[in-house]
Amino acid sequence: MSWLDEIKWDDKGLVPVIAQDAQTGRVLMFAYANRDAVALTAEHGTAHYWTRSRQKLWHKGEESGHFQHVLEIRLDCDGDVLIYVIEQDGGIACHTGRESCFFRVLNNGEWETVDPVLKDPAAIYHTHH
Repeated sequence: MSWLDEIKWDDKGLVPVIAQDAQTGRVLMFAYANRDAVALTAEHGTAHYWTRSRQKLWHKGEESGHFQHVLEIRLDCDGDVLIYVIEQDGGIACHTGRESCFFRVLNNGEWETVDPVLKDPAAIYHTHH
């Protein structure tokens, strides 16, 4: 898989990935992926990442049911950042139950939450973390 070799992985074997809504262009999520995660994403057409906190491969939606269907994988000019252009199941990418993980805006020196919770996280995740 030579196309994977063209990605510049960091010293931990990871690459930053931006998940972008295919319809609106909104940035929904940011995460990291390792080689296996990117290969699985390309093979299955659903977003896979590497979770640094849990140190494991993460198939987005495996717990929440909010899978990300990847229409394109884009590589930036330096070869060190990817964008997954996605359709988001349930319209919720964030574990807080919001559309996007980027729901806070700096306003007069304070972080203001500007996006509503679309679904209570307790109703999304049935297991205790």
